[in-house]
Amino acid sequence: MAISPTRDGDRSHDPDAADSTSSGTATDGGTESASSAGPDATADEGDLGDGATATAESPLAENGWVRRYLREHTAHALVIAFFAIYPPLYGVLLRLPGIDLGVASFAPAAFFDAFLPGTTFVISMLFLGLFAMSFDFISGYTGYLSFGHAAFYGIGAYFIVLVANGDVPFLPEGTPFVITMLLGAILAFLAALAIGAVSFRLTGVYFAMITLGFAQVLYELIRNWGYVAANPQEGPNLGGPTPEIGVPYVDSLSVALGRLAGDSFENVLGLGIDVSATLTSYYAIGLVVVCCYFAMQRIIHSPFGRVMIAIRENEERARAVGYNVFWYKMAAFGFSGFFAAIAGALFAAYSGAASPDTTFYFLVTADALIVAIIGGLGTLAGPFFGSAFFEWLEDVLSSEQGGLAPYLREGLPESVLEADVGGVSFLEVINGAVDGRSQLYLGIVFVLFVLFVPNGLLGSVRDRIGGPVAKRLPDYLDRYRR
Repeated sequence: MAISPTRDGDRSHDPDAADSTSSGTATDGGTESASSAGPDATADEGDLGDGATATAESPLAENGWVRRYLREHTAHALVIAFFAIYPPLYGVLLRLPGIDLGVASFAPAAFFDAFLPGTTFVISMLFLGLFAMSFDFISGYTGYLSFGHAAFYGIGAYFIVLVANGDVPFLPEGTPFVITMLLGAILAFLAALAIGAVSFRLTGVYFAMITLGFAQVLYELIRNWGYVAANPQEGPNLGGPTPEIGVPYVDSLSVALGRLAGDSFENVLGLGIDVSATLTSYYAIGLVVVCCYFAMQRIIHSPFGRVMIAIRENEERARAVGYNVFWYKMAAFGFSGFFAAIAGALFAAYSGAASPDTTFYFLVTADALIVAIIGGLGTLAGPFFGSAFFEWLEDVLSSEQGGLAPYLREGLPESVLEADVGGVSFLEVINGAVDGRSQLYLGIVFVLFVLFVPNGLLGSVRDRIGGPVAKRLPDYLDRYRR
């Protein structure tokens, strides 16, 4: 007897991980099985008709695995390409000249500065996106909500800082960042196994509460432990060499992270293009996030991932078939903690510090939960898009770097700003209801998503087009090419 990890009626809920053949053997990443590929796929040598013999199909043929793989990842390539060109495109938009409309003038640069997120906000989106994807890895694909996921994020962040400051035995200050990051992730993996060994004795809300309890214990420990910092409530600052992403011990293949201390490049390839330290960190961190995303996706599309989904859909049935669901849940929890620690390490390396309130605090997990629900639980990429929405809203409603409030204050005439309605001027409305109110409006948006878009952004798109975007997009593009 075999078990299909997802029920037929649930294909719209998680189609990316629910493709299986009629015989019960799951296909991987959307690759068609022989039983569903049509007559040509099942033809034997005697069916070739004119004496031809069957030969191995070329990988580059129309139906070869290379061409098929590229088609299935068209959506991924487009998203990566967009984020790759976004910083230079953003810079071009900010340099657009003003337009004289006769009766008034329009400044495109100010408009884009107000309504497009700056590069630093996009970098924050990368940290949060990776952390939210690691949260979705366990919560969206096994159905176990981990309310204490910030513990693993904090372990990754603090481990980076403590090693850089020479406070971890047997690891000198000059230990390459990539090695330290992986060691911190392994430590988080082991911590997840230790927490999971106790927590997975429970289910439902009890599991969520006990993971939250463990995280709060670590939070209180860190913010009162004088070994980690002179002022543990503020947290340690990053000392020692600037963290570098690349090949360990090969300086030519590594770049330093940090908004101020990171590497910058002038006149790249003689093209007159300058790459700032912020931009260097953006691309280096983005590369790590992409690698982590594909690693998680590969796990989800593996037989191990199918069992994760089977546990989410019907744990009792998975156990009855013969799976040791406890150890599958433990391994999934460990992998989730591993990638959460990598997100924390990137955060600490870029910001140059770590504190209990920005890493171990339970509201850090709440941010991951919010963006995962907005993007779509159980979609893996959905939390990434949810974090993009989160950071965009925070940037638009912030006064630190452009934003809607400064744009309105500087762009509207004095007569409009001083207009009095019920004893309150429009300028006071802007200052009180718009400026710095991102958390208020994000809460409202979150409530609306829970009520009216329960599957999130990506989940709703999948429901609309009848399957994963990565698999449906090539067919849509083929229609327009014809």
